[in-house]
Amino acid sequence: MTVGFLFCADPLRPRRVDPHFAAQMLAVRDRDGPLALIDHDALVAGRAEEAVARVPEGFGPVWYRGWMLRSGQYAELEEALRARGCRLLTDAGRYRRAHELPGWLHCFRELTPRTAVVPMAPGERAPRGQRLARLAGGLGETGFVVKDYVKSRKHEWAEACHAPDPEALERVAARFVELQGEDLTGGLVIRQFERFTGAQVRVWWVDGEAVFAGPHPDSPEDVVGRPEILDEVREAVRNLGVRFVTTDLVRRADGVWRVIEAGDGQVSDWPSAADPGVLADALLTAKG
Repeated sequence: MTVGFLFCADPLRPRRVDPHFAAQMLAVRDRDGPLALIDHDALVAGRAEEAVARVPEGFGPVWYRGWMLRSGQYAELEEALRARGCRLLTDAGRYRRAHELPGWLHCFRELTPRTAVVPMAPGERAPRGQRLARLAGGLGETGFVVKDYVKSRKHEWAEACHAPDPEALERVAARFVELQGEDLTGGLVIRQFERFTGAQVRVWWVDGEAVFAGPHPDSPEDVVGRPEILDEVREAVRNLGVRFVTTDLVRRADGVWRVIEAGDGQVSDWPSAADPGVLADALLTAKG
């Protein structure tokens, strides 16, 4: 069955695709792929039925290619689309599994830095004192990286991301939670700091196969190769059981490749210097 695509509409010109996704949309259109637009602003505001109003009835199986959504928002999108005879090829449960770190961590445990996860309710203070020390106690003595289930504040590295020792961890964790505020997703994640070298490589997986390995979109001009550990990563991706996934890899200072992030491919950014037709071909030929 032919698969289609849902792209985010331009907020200022809702009959057109958001400019950020225009090249990808053109690649799909050039291949005669079915296309429809959704209103991302309406979706995040809780108006899912309004958000999908431009999706034709009976549109069939689709990939979403758009801005990041919270797992609950994605579930609302799935329900609103189902009412119009449209089925997301990644359901809400699998989206959460790939999108939030606790969902993918167990599959990649041997390939990624050691990690402690602290679920938190909205407005809750970051763990402190002995509780924080216990959580971080098994993560080694090389320092810590703090984030939530989805995002870090790497651009505020010393203030709200990296703690060089246990004494700094309480300050960094508290500041991270403070700065994230209502945007905190799921809870606090504390990861063992590992020293990396070289450029990050983002690998795109469709149905358990690597369809593209290229630069991280934050550094689209980087020249990168194909990491040597893709067989091990492929096994982890297949165990995860999500059809469209990305993995971000980087070489540790000792030469070992590490997976530092996994994510749902639908909301992963494509590098601007890469040919979007590669992704369009892989997704259009996937089973509907």
